[in-house]
Amino acid sequence: MSSLLAAALDASPHMTSVVDVAAASAGPSGVPDVGGGEAPPGADGLLTVLKWVAWSVTALCVAGIFGVAARMAIDHSRGGGREHARGLGFVLGACLLVGSASGIVGALV
Repeated sequence: MSSLLAAALDASPHMTSVVDVAAASAGPSGVPDVGGGEAPPGADGLLTVLKWVAWSVTALCVAGIFGVAARMAIDHSRGGGREHARGLGFVLGACLLVGSASGIVGALV
């Protein structure tokens, strides 16, 4: 433990210069302003993949609603409404997340 403390004491003069540089690049509130950021090279390919994923997940949500509807139609005579309502709730919750994903991320960023 004493060697850890000795190493921290040896590094402390170097850390003050790092803190001074960080404070100089920060804005008036002390937090660096990175702005909107800049997309790295090749980001168009990543956006294409994200669009494919969004399309696939949307198709899966539609297929999920069709699946719940099919199970409801088949089990109508057995009276299994609660299971189907629960399944439909999960599918609609997934649809809600898919539809609002970019808004949620935009609000957090």
